[in-house]
Amino acid sequence: MTVTKSRRKRGGGRAGNAGRRGGSSILQPPWHLTANIDKPTEPLNEEGVTAIHLGAMEILEEIGLEILNQEARDLLKKADCLVSGENVKFDREFIMEMINKAPSNFDITPRNPEKKITVGGNKILFGNVSSPPNYWDTKICRKVPGTRETCKNLLKLSQYFNCIHFVGGYPVEPVDLHPSTRHLDVLYDKLTVTDKAPHAYSLGKERVEDVIEMVRIAGGWTDEEFDSSPKMYTNINSTSPLKHDQPMLDGWMRLARRNQGLIVTPFTLAGAMAPVTMAGAVAQSIAEGLSAIALAQYINPGVGCAIGTFTSNVDMKSGAPAFGTPEYIRATQMTGQLARFYGLPLRSSGVCAANVPDGQSIWETSNSLWAAVQSGSNIIYHAAGWLEGGLIASPEKFIMDCEIIQQIQRYMDPKIHATDADSIAISAIKEVGSTGHFFGVEHTQRRYESAFYQPFLSDWKNYEAWEASGAVWTPERAYKLYEQILHEFAEPLIDQGIKEELKEFVDRRKVEGGAPTDF
Repeated sequence: MTVTKSRRKRGGGRAGNAGRRGGSSILQPPWHLTANIDKPTEPLNEEGVTAIHLGAMEILEEIGLEILNQEARDLLKKADCLVSGENVKFDREFIMEMINKAPSNFDITPRNPEKKITVGGNKILFGNVSSPPNYWDTKICRKVPGTRETCKNLLKLSQYFNCIHFVGGYPVEPVDLHPSTRHLDVLYDKLTVTDKAPHAYSLGKERVEDVIEMVRIAGGWTDEEFDSSPKMYTNINSTSPLKHDQPMLDGWMRLARRNQGLIVTPFTLAGAMAPVTMAGAVAQSIAEGLSAIALAQYINPGVGCAIGTFTSNVDMKSGAPAFGTPEYIRATQMTGQLARFYGLPLRSSGVCAANVPDGQSIWETSNSLWAAVQSGSNIIYHAAGWLEGGLIASPEKFIMDCEIIQQIQRYMDPKIHATDADSIAISAIKEVGSTGHFFGVEHTQRRYESAFYQPFLSDWKNYEAWEASGAVWTPERAYKLYEQILHEFAEPLIDQGIKEELKEFVDRRKVEGGAPTDF
């Protein structure tokens, strides 16, 4: 799109709960970008990083990738890559030349500029679950297909929780909406119910162009203003092993030309779509990711790109994916080292294989989230709400995960390990001596409300008190909070004229038929 459109004045755009401690239901810190102040965990020595890099280069040069998009093949041929049918082999000098053009960090500014995010550096961003076809909660207590209502309700959770920094794809696939126009309805909901950085699926020309236009309208930007810096982003997955498909590369290239955020995440499950060894799986993943980033930089040098990791293992007895495993943690850390080697931001995920929000779901997701922290990940997909290896979205799990995320944010607060004189607290120690206690001293009284993390979901009562109050298990408490949040939810402000323009665009595109499908 090159036609300049008139800019409409924005009116508002602030979130209903931003900058507050939540609403009446929960205690949460105000919106802020979390800085990862820890040094990353690095299982590889310098020789190990070099070995995986050289392995990736050998894959790119000698094996190549199947590039199923004709336009992409034509561009890569123009760049002197070796194209034979659908196979493309990449010279390592070309790859590194292109990768060196990519920035080490970039900003994404949504319609509410107060929710601008920085991808890269020491920032660690958390996003909602994306793309499960099914939904589960404790009220229905079974797996059911997603609907527009459940999708919209999960979008409300994504907006409500300040620890969620960006909004991924559909939090659950609304299968009650026709595939040709589904993206229009969900994006309308996303852009009115939330004001955080939005995502576009790269699933064909029409869907990508529709989302670009709707995001532009929602922000009140001209085409030139939209293209001047990222306002949205996409994530594509390679079809492992060693393949990029037609529609994802189409969207990738369109958004590269419009200067929007780009994330590529190979789906490399060791033992199935990648070698059974973590080093081999990571080398293949790096090769697949770098090929797409090189293409984006060839199209638009300097466009913001991040490399993703989804390297985990499968259950060798069933072939089912496993997440939050020791191998997953190490692969994420290893990929973090390679991302820093290339100077690229890193995307990882908060994932699990559990089917319901039980103990397994928490230890696997907690392992995944802490792997993201340890690896130096910058942007974390599926950080809240993911179950059954990505086949189920759950509001209870979403809320349980936000408790973990808030604790990670608190853990990163430098005040916890401050060593100034007031924090060393010699005067308070002198006052108490060896016979008193610290509850009543002024040093404690000044801090008692903010000294420690205060959970909104955990129950710290003893067994008898917990039993007397109804013996409510964690998922049940989470569902009650979910109902309260929906009841008190306030949509972020949006100019009424912009909202009407979005609705008119959706209505017109529906009349035109939306996007083509096979249905």
